[in-house]
Amino acid sequence: MGQFQDHQFTKLLEQDKRYKPEAYTFVFEALDYAHKRLHLGQECLNEPISDLEGVDIDEEENLHFQDDKESVGKHITGQDLSKAAKMYAIEMYGFMAKVVLNNLGINSTGDLGEIVYNLIKIGQMRKTAQDCREDFDDVYDFETAFDAEYVITPRKK
Repeated sequence: MGQFQDHQFTKLLEQDKRYKPEAYTFVFEALDYAHKRLHLGQECLNEPISDLEGVDIDEEENLHFQDDKESVGKHITGQDLSKAAKMYAIEMYGFMAKVVLNNLGINSTGDLGEIVYNLIKIGQMRKTAQDCREDFDDVYDFETAFDAEYVITPRKK
């Protein structure tokens, strides 16, 4: 993020204190993991940034980076990003994945959606016309997903 975007991000963190800055980094890393490791995503048309609703971080300053152009991007659904985030968290943090995510403020797949839509508001992510915040709701249950799916493998002698 450049200097301007840093200001927008700082304002976002001031207005929405639910998530630590590292939660946003985690979502970007999970997105990268989904693209590069899981090969998820398909090309589709993104909405123009200026068409997004609820851009209220700092209306006057948002005009500096908004564009009226649609762009083609490699898109991942909310469900796929949620699943990729779980796989990435388990790979990175092992059996502590849920604890680490909870410490960042991420307690459900809905929280992943909140973070993504916060990033959309400040122009750091894009969405398609078919996307909505609710795509992230109840993709899996945090209480069971990490514990039930984490397998400790014994060391071979």
